[in-house]
Amino acid sequence: METRNLLRQLPAVDQLLQHPRLKDLSRESHKMVLALTRRVLDDWRLKIKNGATLMPEPDQLVREIENRYHEAGRSSLRPVINATGVVLHTNLGRAILSPAAREAALTAAGRYTNLEFDLEKGQRGNRYSHVTGLLKELTGAEEALVVNNNAAAVLLALSTLAAGRETIISRGQLVEIGGSFRVPEVMGQSGTRLVEVGTTNKTYIHDYERAVGPDTALLLKVHPSNYRIQGFTREVTTAELVELGRRVGVPVMEDLGSGFLIDLEPYGITGEPTVQEEINQGVDVVTFSGDKLLGGPQAGIIVGRRDLVAAMARHPLTRALRIDKMTLAALEATLRAYRNPDRAVKEIPTLAALVALPEDLRHRAGKLQKLLTSVLGSRARVGLMATTSQAGGGSLPVTELPSWAVTIRPEQGGAAGLVTALRRTDPPVLARVQDDLLLLDVRTLLPGEDEELALALVQAMEGAVHGGEPEPASEQEG
Repeated sequence: METRNLLRQLPAVDQLLQHPRLKDLSRESHKMVLALTRRVLDDWRLKIKNGATLMPEPDQLVREIENRYHEAGRSSLRPVINATGVVLHTNLGRAILSPAAREAALTAAGRYTNLEFDLEKGQRGNRYSHVTGLLKELTGAEEALVVNNNAAAVLLALSTLAAGRETIISRGQLVEIGGSFRVPEVMGQSGTRLVEVGTTNKTYIHDYERAVGPDTALLLKVHPSNYRIQGFTREVTTAELVELGRRVGVPVMEDLGSGFLIDLEPYGITGEPTVQEEINQGVDVVTFSGDKLLGGPQAGIIVGRRDLVAAMARHPLTRALRIDKMTLAALEATLRAYRNPDRAVKEIPTLAALVALPEDLRHRAGKLQKLLTSVLGSRARVGLMATTSQAGGGSLPVTELPSWAVTIRPEQGGAAGLVTALRRTDPPVLARVQDDLLLLDVRTLLPGEDEELALALVQAMEGAVHGGEPEPASEQEG
């Protein structure tokens, strides 16, 4: 009986829509306000049937409708503050574009451009000409082509060079990339037949040599950009594979995955070959990503022998996999920075974050600690902690980057509840929890985000979920 009485007390849809604030919203979109009003009332009917005994006031219902209306009007793709310390966080969009790349993409988006028009000849041009010259200049390759991501680059290369024939690859290189996509599955879509040689941990050049036959179209090497096999191991070097390829007349292709254009060994980052090194060793086709260690927009870059890349450019798949004008503009601006390596390291956010010095990070963390101590007051204990960051994005899997984090221990509730509440702030904040401390790694904080982060922490603490569940692990490779 009580449930029935409560249900009768809920206002009718038309009654709620007469509220002045909902009338104002209805002038913008009556259809949406009507739908949201029905949805809120339906939700309250369900709550009452499930045992709720408190009847909402009309103003409360109106507030719920207003909140849902404004939430529905907000873009689902939102800026977030990355305080995780993972530089190329796959879930957060990987590389941050440089100011020059952002400006170039914005210009291309808002103006007509000579995307496929040769201004000198006054006739149709080639969209790839805006970046192929730069790629050849920077890598030393004879030709270049760009598609929409590196998996597409591998698919196109194999479809062009090895469809219906055999591709030889080491078993230890049949990896899984992000989103549960596996290299053998991508390769299978190309129509090539995989010939696996060696074992998971050891492969020798004679394994490849014994497998070569009349139907062999390609010798493939996949660089372990998102994993490492350590211990009792042996892998075939690029030089060995190239020598075999020359001897048997079979092209050699290498999927570098991430793709450095600058040797960062002076900064302590080792174990990742540059594209130039592989081209100089005689690899016929090299593929790599634009949005990983290159620090540009999402793209799959193919460089190598002129005849092989030209064949790929003519393949029907190229049309389906082509990149748009914003990507081209951002990639061109990114590549131009690489003409001066010192400039690239400073201007490209990915490189700047990777090479940031621990002492500089400690200084920045100290400044953030002072700000947060002042803003949070007695609500939390704010400290400093030495920590390690990661490259992420399926890059540099065993490289630990010494870093510094600001730690937050809330006086009420736990860090797990706080990290959950931070995801609901505006802008949302992504952070780590360790030993019931919230860690804010400054390596991945962008200039100007400290004040936003401080306001988000205050907002989160006012509505933090106390005793929240621990954060699930998020995928950061791929």
